[in-house]
Amino acid sequence: MHHKNKFSRNVFKLSLFLALGIVLASYTFCNRENKEQLLVKLISQALSIYHYSPPNIDDKFSSNVFDLYLKDLDNGKRFLTKQDLKELESYKTKIDDEINSGSVEFYTRTLEIYFANLDRIQRYCNEILSKPFDFSAAENIETDPDKAEFPADTIALKDIWRKSLKYMTLAKVNDAVKIQEANKNLPDSAKRTFAQMEEDARKSVSKLQNNYLRRIKQAKDIDNFSVFLNAITKVYDPHTEYFSPKEKESFDMSMSGQLEGIGAQLQEADDYIKVVMIVPGSPSWLQGELQVNDIILKVAQENEKPVDLFDMRIDDAVKLIRGKKGTKVTLTVKKIDKTIKEITIKRDVVILEESYAKSAIVTGKTGKKTGYIYLPSFYANFERTETGRSSGDDIEAEIKKLKAEKVSGIILDLRNNGGGSLQDAVKIGGLFITQGPIVQVKTNFGPAKVYTDTDPNIQYDGPLVILVNELSASASEILAAAMQDYKRAIIVGSHTFGKGTVQSMIELDDAVPASYKEYQPLGDLKITIQKYYRVTGDATQLKGVLPDVIMPDIYGKIEIGEREEDYCMPWTKIQSSSFLPWDKMANFDKIVASEREAAAANPDLKTIEEEATEIKKQKDESLVSLNYETYKKEEDGHKGNSKAYDELIKKENGLSFKTMAADDSKFKSDTASVARTNNWINGLKKDLYLKEAYEIVNEIELKK
Repeated sequence: MHHKNKFSRNVFKLSLFLALGIVLASYTFCNRENKEQLLVKLISQALSIYHYSPPNIDDKFSSNVFDLYLKDLDNGKRFLTKQDLKELESYKTKIDDEINSGSVEFYTRTLEIYFANLDRIQRYCNEILSKPFDFSAAENIETDPDKAEFPADTIALKDIWRKSLKYMTLAKVNDAVKIQEANKNLPDSAKRTFAQMEEDARKSVSKLQNNYLRRIKQAKDIDNFSVFLNAITKVYDPHTEYFSPKEKESFDMSMSGQLEGIGAQLQEADDYIKVVMIVPGSPSWLQGELQVNDIILKVAQENEKPVDLFDMRIDDAVKLIRGKKGTKVTLTVKKIDKTIKEITIKRDVVILEESYAKSAIVTGKTGKKTGYIYLPSFYANFERTETGRSSGDDIEAEIKKLKAEKVSGIILDLRNNGGGSLQDAVKIGGLFITQGPIVQVKTNFGPAKVYTDTDPNIQYDGPLVILVNELSASASEILAAAMQDYKRAIIVGSHTFGKGTVQSMIELDDAVPASYKEYQPLGDLKITIQKYYRVTGDATQLKGVLPDVIMPDIYGKIEIGEREEDYCMPWTKIQSSSFLPWDKMANFDKIVASEREAAAANPDLKTIEEEATEIKKQKDESLVSLNYETYKKEEDGHKGNSKAYDELIKKENGLSFKTMAADDSKFKSDTASVARTNNWINGLKKDLYLKEAYEIVNEIELKK
């Protein structure tokens, strides 16, 4: 969650302007390094003043920046050698001194070594790819950068590249063989021999590598320098980040609800592009197959050959993926379990109605009518326009409609909800309790501010279950935690993400005197300024929310969440707020105990647990054979879901769903909306977790 308001920006601008006035007045810049030195001083000063928990700028900090910068600069350990690292070792405890003085000597020397190696690598690539590879040899390549080591010297560097290029060529040869084998009607005259396919693959890899190395060499100074600046910012915490002007433009476009494209937020990861968020209501969201943590390998326009994204800059990749409304793009993606899948998405603008809360009536074998509310994000009407919508108002309206239907209970679905408006999370919490604190928010100074529901009215006092998963974050965790602490709802699902911090976006151009305007645009700084705490005083940071009833998830054994990030802020505790737990749920402990026991014996949940174990196992298999026959067997082994899991996800859950009359009449003339609603309902019918939630909510007994 981040926010940006005029007051905070103006306060920041004034105070930082005054703070830097003294520093910059006596600061002398020189030639090309002027802007770089200014950015170091500006960002370090801003962080020291406004970050929630700034670390000491000392030798330990310097060492952390050193390690993180080299990791980010050469994540695959293919550009720097141990000899290079030994030369740079002298800077490891000096970066703090450079930050204080405004020097960029470490950055400059590192980049000199890096670019010298680039020229050497270019020669290696041309030499290696000029000759056929021997795919009969028994050798392997480590594909997990965390398990790999930096090459000892330039001889080892060349061998690393030989293996890397061989691996890329082998993958392309294997793809070509599969395509030819699948084309049964291909005449003999059109068939390619293995040697011919190998030669074609080497030519393709050569072109990719030359383009990739050229892009690195042509990168602008600010783009290279932003990697170093982010090594500094991310030692503070993973969500504090510097954006160069071009990166900020891409960030704004990725967060825009009106962007024509597929509606997925992306980032560079391990030589490819990773999906980090699916925008609710977007083409990707509606299509349903693209998921967070998918790796995009290739992009193909309609009737065109796929373009390989290996080592491509994210802005270049985004240009390929974006496109005009109505056109189609096909993504070749690698799932977490290493299966490869082609996903075709029709580009469009985000359908706003699909990004809002919506509800349905759920009926099971008992005949009890239960309300189901899906909330994709905590959206808000920040501009206070008449046509704007807020999630708090919308949830209240959905509750009123469900109460009119006399539902036996309500299921609120916060799965995959990454957060949003804090105020709306507080309002929604207040709909289910009489009044009291919902969350505590603390800055780096002074006591915590308590956000309280002051309305003594309770909009819904019936049984309540909240569904969460590992991608429920920020405001979702605030709401789920509050309802758990009040014992107002039973939380069902998997361990949540664990992001308990707030960020603010700052325009650095606002912070410099007129005499430094020549260096603009300077970019933006996203900075962590606050931390959330539950009403009990426990932080949601790192720990997230542990559900009352834990359900296995196929990605539950994969490292997902705040706790997997480098230099994440710690879990802490502050004083509890004064609050009165809800005392009307007569059998809370009994339900939780019985459902935990039932979940352990449920054969469907056991199937999911087994699938999760297999996915984790396949993900951890990072040593890949460069022998063709062995490689082919390994690839064929990644067949995707087990038969039992495939059957499970196709099976209906036995529940029936219907939308409410008010919604049906609203959209009855909109055939596209009707089709989307039907598609949504069909998905709910196969939702195993929803079946479990339905049974749990209807077991809740309330005191008279």
